Formats: sequence, C-alpha cells, structure tokens
Amino acid sequence: MNTNIKTLFSCLIFIFGSQIGKAQTPKLIWEINKIDLGTILEEQGPVTAEFKFTHTQDSIFVIEKVYTDCGCTTVDFTQDSLKVGEKGSVIVSLDPSSAAGFFSRMIVVKGNLSGTSDTLFIEGTAIPYPQNPELEYPKKQQGVGFRLDKINMGDVFTNEPKIKEIEFYNFSKKTLNSKQFQYKGPEHIQLSMEYDSVRSNERGILKLAYFGDKKNDLGFFEDQFQFSFRDGEEISLEIIANIFEYFPPFSREELGNVPNLAINPVEIDLKEISAEEIVNKTVSLTNKGQEILEIRKVQGNCNCLTLSVPKTQINPGETVELQITFDPKGRKGIDQRNIYIFSNDPLNPVQSLILKSRVK
Repeated sequence: MNTNIKTLFSCLIFIFGSQIGKAQTPKLIWEINKIDLGTILEEQGPVTAEFKFTHTQDSIFVIEKVYTDCGCTTVDFTQDSLKVGEKGSVIVSLDPSSAAGFFSRMIVVKGNLSGTSDTLFIEGTAIPYPQNPELEYPKKQQGVGFRLDKINMGDVFTNEPKIKEIEFYNFSKKTLNSKQFQYKGPEHIQLSMEYDSVRSNERGILKLAYFGDKKNDLGFFEDQFQFSFRDGEEISLEIIANIFEYFPPFSREELGNVPNLAINPVEIDLKEISAEEIVNKTVSLTNKGQEILEIRKVQGNCNCLTLSVPKTQINPGETVELQITFDPKGRKGIDQRNIYIFSNDPLNPVQSLILKSRVK
C-alpha cells in the first residue's frame, strides 16, 4: 500500500471512528462483524465472506462506499436503496496469494445516513503453495504427507471444543475422496475432511475438534487417533493438549465468596539426598474462601511421585495436608519435580508447587 492510500485510509478511520464514538442508535444491525476464513491454501484461489445486515432506521439507506485496507481484497455490496427492515449484504473476496500465515483485513462500510460507518473484519491463515513438497511435508504415511506427526492443541477448555485445521499433501497416485474417509479414535476427538476430493499431488485440509468436556479429565494428555480412506491402510497421528476447566466470569462483589486455595509452602528444597532414600513431605492446602473448595486433581510430572489428600472437599477455613512421596531411584544431580493442583478456585484453578533436590 503506498503512502497516499495509507494516509487516506487513516483519515477515514479517524473520521468514522469519531462518529461511531458518539452516542448514536445503530443504523445497521449486522449478523456478524468478523468472519474467520480458517486455513486457506493458495491454490484454492480467491475465497469469499458474506456479511449480512438489516437496516433499522425510518429513512432510506444506501451504501455509498466500502473501503478496504489491502489491495488483496475486493468487495461487492447491495446497491439498492433500503427501507426500514430491509436486508443487504457486503461480500468480500480475498486473494490468498497475497498473504502468508495469519492475516486480518479491515473493511469499512460508509452509508448515506449520518453515523453509518461500520467496521468489518476477515481473518484466517494463508498457506503458500510448497516449492518442495518432499521437504515441507516429510512425515508420510500411506502416501499422505504431513508437516509434523504430532499435533499440539495447546490449551483446551471444557466449555467449548478447540478447533484446528491440519494441512496434508497427497503424494499417492489416487484421488482421496471425503465419502471414503473413515475416522477411528477417542470420543473427545472428532476429525473430518474439508474438501470433497484431493487429487494426486494436491493439498487438502483435515478439521480436528478436541472436546475438553468429553475427555472428562484435567491436565496434560497425549492421545492417538487413526483415519483411513476406504480400502486403504490406517494413518495414525498423535495429539497433545492441556485441558483446563472453564469458569464463567463473576463480579467483584462475588470475589470474597468463591473458593480460594492457598498452598503452603509452594517450594520445597530437599537439598542433598541419596538416590536410595525415599522422602516424605506434606504441604498444607487451605480454603480461604467462603464456599466449599473442591480438589479436582493432583498431578505430578513424574511417576517417581506419589500424591494423596485425605479429602477432596475442603470447607471454608479448613486445612488438609497433601502427602508427597518422592522416590529418586535412578536419578542423579540437580532434580526438580512439579506438582499441579486442579481445583474449583475460579481465580487460580491450576496452581503448582516445586520439589527441588540434589541427588547423589
């Protein structure tokens, strides 16, 4: 974008933003003002997003102009004059060859009525066509190549599924059809093929949904799932995720009433110990809130730890002792173990403590 266009666009945003900032009744009601296009492969060509709106004011409305912040986008919009209650749309087309990686594009809609300057957004991830598929998709199974053989979902919460799109390259000589796609894996993971077909030497996308609530557990997990195309051998991929319980927002007035977990101490230094010496320690878990604290899970990062609590429901003001047993057998040198405590404390649902030692 050249300097003159940038300056013009900045001025328009400033003017329109100033108008929007005033207390005004919205003239247009949009069904949605941001559309996520997901993962876009360059060879798909231009992709489109449609924004629909309803005119709400008792005046004739006309879209006068639609501005975009990038020459890679073109727009088409309702040209008719609209009466109150009538609907219109703005269709945005994006050329994916203009981007690489995550992108966000802004569209400003200017109408004939005072105060009608609305801002829309499209976003997604554009993946350029590979110059060398053999290098970029090295993890091959049954003629299908992936960038990695392990999928990292990151943080997954229990209130909604985490969605991830996985690109693949078809090195085989046959066309892969969605009607022949078969998934085999755990219930909390769902997988589908995005395109009807992917021909030889073309790319496709798999859509993966991870349901944290269906996993029915918290913490770090590794899973495997398989899929195949009818009459083909299974392809197996690994997936890792950190699952956390979701807590809805609450008001400042409720802050003193919710469960509140306090851990003491949060770090234990065993100093120098023998590899043949099993060590036992205790840590206090206190509920400083006004509601019952529930210990959902206590998890260590090593099978050398044995962890137990006498009860999982702690009354307000009550303290229980977390029993820690550490077996350093087979270890040597500086060692650090992490222990994670999952609870219904909405401010700090996952807390950790550290067990340090020097094993001789």
